[in-house]
Amino acid sequence: MMRFLAYLLSITAGLVVLTLGGLSVVGISPAYVISAPAVATGIGAKLLCSSRYVSGFSKEQAFDDLVQYSAILDQLTIRYDEANASVEASFFGLGSKSATFIPGVGCAVDYAGYDVRPRLGDLVLAPSADNSPWPLGDTVATHDADVQALVEDIVASDNARGLNTRALLVVQGGRILGEGYAQGADAQTPLLGWSMAKSLTAVMLANLEHRGLLDLSAPAGFAQWQADERAQIKVSDLLTMTDGLAFSEEYNPGDDATAMLFDAPSAADYVLAKPAAHAPGAHYNYSSGTANVLARLYQDTLGGAQAARADYELTIAKGLGFQNAVFETDASGAFVGSSYLYASARDWARLGQVMLNDGEINGVRLFAEDWVARATRPNGSANRQAYGYQWWLNRGDSTQTWPDLPADSYSAMGNRQQLVMVVPSRDVVIVRLGWTAGSYPDNDNFARLLGTLR
Repeated sequence: MMRFLAYLLSITAGLVVLTLGGLSVVGISPAYVISAPAVATGIGAKLLCSSRYVSGFSKEQAFDDLVQYSAILDQLTIRYDEANASVEASFFGLGSKSATFIPGVGCAVDYAGYDVRPRLGDLVLAPSADNSPWPLGDTVATHDADVQALVEDIVASDNARGLNTRALLVVQGGRILGEGYAQGADAQTPLLGWSMAKSLTAVMLANLEHRGLLDLSAPAGFAQWQADERAQIKVSDLLTMTDGLAFSEEYNPGDDATAMLFDAPSAADYVLAKPAAHAPGAHYNYSSGTANVLARLYQDTLGGAQAARADYELTIAKGLGFQNAVFETDASGAFVGSSYLYASARDWARLGQVMLNDGEINGVRLFAEDWVARATRPNGSANRQAYGYQWWLNRGDSTQTWPDLPADSYSAMGNRQQLVMVVPSRDVVIVRLGWTAGSYPDNDNFARLLGTLR
């Protein structure tokens, strides 16, 4: 029997070697194959947990959303533990991961030895229960009939075309003029913004600057970087994604972005170990890793994960007036500043509104009056300048991203075509949330909405 097992293992090993070699010929690296089970189970457990327990979607809708990323995810075996609000995903016995939900903190992949997240849940503040008008409260009685009709028409048209629009909302002059919802979402549903979390992370650092706790023009100061050229990376370089770190954002198994999000207990630790590839300020490289370094900077400045959560709840979430928002952390307790803010369309609109108001909202000043002007200024890189402080710009490059929108427009953007569009010259915020696998006609739809506004 032992000889037979040894023979079987040798055959299996040989097949693996041949398979990896063959895949390399067609451009699929061994790292891709080796990493696939860990990444697949991580993305499965994490996204299904958040979809079910944060957004409140059915298991069927959560899984349907998941497998749109890759057919391989359809092969996962999923087990829900409703009593403990957790999800386990396994992949042909090659690996498994679980993710657990904590009220107010959301879901994260579980790792042995990391136990701070339950303590963060004790720091979460309940949203204001009053009936104040938006944006202080969640009462909306300002719909305009024409705007509302167009919003509903766009949502229906989008979904007839398979674009999976779940929320569309229009604000002008600080009033919600129209909002539409579909596919199980309503005005209170926290929806995943993906990379729109980066834009909130930037606002959080702006708040620290306003309070005199952080200098955005100074070096970031991480101990891991002090012995080499990374010591010269400024906070502003990180904000404009011109930090020069060697980070790959391809979203394949074995790639930096997927390894960081789905196979590392600390996203920031993963990125802080990356070497320099360019001089700071010289080269733009879109990097979710950079956003998680910024989130770590927020945490370190305030004195650790618990202090950062408490400060965020009191200063940012309460200041903005968030009603249905969950900013998730990784297993280490650090905000996943690149990706994991779940918020209702009305909450996402609050983020746009504070930008329109140059830092003021609900009678509170969150950041300096001149910060928006700095945050929406094209960066100084040699390769792409239409990106500010974690906000996408409609100016700075040779062509406009949204040619039919005013040049002063700027946006938070996320995977699956999430957008918070801010149009200062029209005093407008437009929020679109959904689950679109391909492109979305944001330029055309938003131009139609602007055309309806006075």
